[in-house]
Amino acid sequence: MSDLFERFGRSYPSGTVLFREGDPGEEMYVIQSGRVQLTRRVRGREAHLATLPPGEFFGEMAIVNNRPRSATAVVTEDSQLLVIDAQTFEAMVRGNAEIALRFIKKLAARLAQANSQVEVLLLQDLNHRVVHHLRYLAVTRGAPDGPGVRIDVDVDQIADMVGAKYDDALACLKRLEEARLLRRDGETAIQIAEVGKLDQFLEFLEMKENFGR
Repeated sequence: MSDLFERFGRSYPSGTVLFREGDPGEEMYVIQSGRVQLTRRVRGREAHLATLPPGEFFGEMAIVNNRPRSATAVVTEDSQLLVIDAQTFEAMVRGNAEIALRFIKKLAARLAQANSQVEVLLLQDLNHRVVHHLRYLAVTRGAPDGPGVRIDVDVDQIADMVGAKYDDALACLKRLEEARLLRRDGETAIQIAEVGKLDQFLEFLEMKENFGR
């Protein structure tokens, strides 16, 4: 790994903008240390997409399909990144089956996430969309916390993902909190009491949406 960093590694201080949405893309990045935040303009404001930890890669789609960057990437902690151009990336994929397999698995996971978000946005009822998204986050990103899980997410992020206004998403979360399905832990985290109860509530919402009141 040290050999790779000597060849392709660069160090970036916190706050560095690696690229902006709409920029041409000529390189991809692999995080060796630190964290990088991805955001995108949605309805006139910056929407948080993800905060990536060490081991993650990003920016690859711009060099694969030769299209502009689809998001803005900002370093949020002092970071060491591998910076790989299109020619080097192609050579790595062709010459190393493990790298190619990891890349395919990552793209498949991102496609599954995109499909899940499309499903959420197609749901008519906001309560249904929010609960469906919370269930997805609990399974994919939740950290065990007693009988439930903790999700690091704020209201802005939930509103963006379900296609709702901030106030409407907040009101929905407050209703779920009153129903004791979750508890907001400050502004940046949510405690899900029991994922099974979310499943039961989803079943109720699906019946309500399919058959009416």
